[in-house]
Amino acid sequence: MDKSSETLKGSLLVVCAALLWAFDGIIRRSLFTLPPITIIFYEHLFGAIIILPFVWKSLATERLVIKDWLLIILISLLSGLFGTLWFTTALLKSGFISFGVVFLLQKLQPIFAISSARIFLKEKLTKKYIIWAVLALASAYFVTFPSGKVNFVAGSGTVIAALYALGAAFAWGSSTTFSKMALLKKPHTYITAVRFFITTVLAFCFMIAIHQAPSLYSPSLSQFARFALIAVSTGMVALLIYYKGLQKIPVQVSTILELTFPFVAILIDAVLYHSFLSASQWIAAIVLIASMYKISSIRNETSV
Repeated sequence: MDKSSETLKGSLLVVCAALLWAFDGIIRRSLFTLPPITIIFYEHLFGAIIILPFVWKSLATERLVIKDWLLIILISLLSGLFGTLWFTTALLKSGFISFGVVFLLQKLQPIFAISSARIFLKEKLTKKYIIWAVLALASAYFVTFPSGKVNFVAGSGTVIAALYALGAAFAWGSSTTFSKMALLKKPHTYITAVRFFITTVLAFCFMIAIHQAPSLYSPSLSQFARFALIAVSTGMVALLIYYKGLQKIPVQVSTILELTFPFVAILIDAVLYHSFLSASQWIAAIVLIASMYKISSIRNETSV
């Protein structure tokens, strides 16, 4: 298969994963009675169990050096634990902020991906990047607060939900480069499986540390079914598809393609929950997406 065909295949896989993620808010919203860390633990446990039969042989034959282990642990901590934890927490606070807004704020990932590359990989930040990054942050503010004013008494829940969404963007964005590095060395199924196993252990340890262990017995049968649904759709399977696509295309191309799912989430929010963005939020959302596109393009230009 030629390079253009591989790129097309990779792009379609990333778009497919992004479309699955757009439906994530529907599933997680029904788990609002559980602590977010409990949701993270069970969705990764179910995902790890489901993928295990498919990677059993590679787990026995593949070998990781200390540097590889540290890389995957870092990915699991940022993307698997904290990114998913903060994203889930933001969605569970959907009484304060629509999940369409959560998805839009989460798309600030490229800012954190490029900023982390500046710190860890010593990539230069251009003047263009700084201008578009400032515009993106300003538009994200108006997506969250349509009037431009924050009522810290009545709107404290909105502020908290927005901060959790931004935290998820930071965690996922900063781990994108690390994921690409890991995928250069090992098969995508292997990396997905190890990430899910490690995140399950990290989530369990975190539950013990914050005294949430009793919540392990809290889920109902229908909620356990939801965890299985997450694993075979928006969770493990979506990540597996995404990693497969990411192996075939550059990170900056993947970042642009991922911009498809915030608008799908907004449509879902409108159809299912009758939650609509105001005119000012739509304008801010378009500016935000355009800024992310430009930032991704800038990185593409500088990496050529």
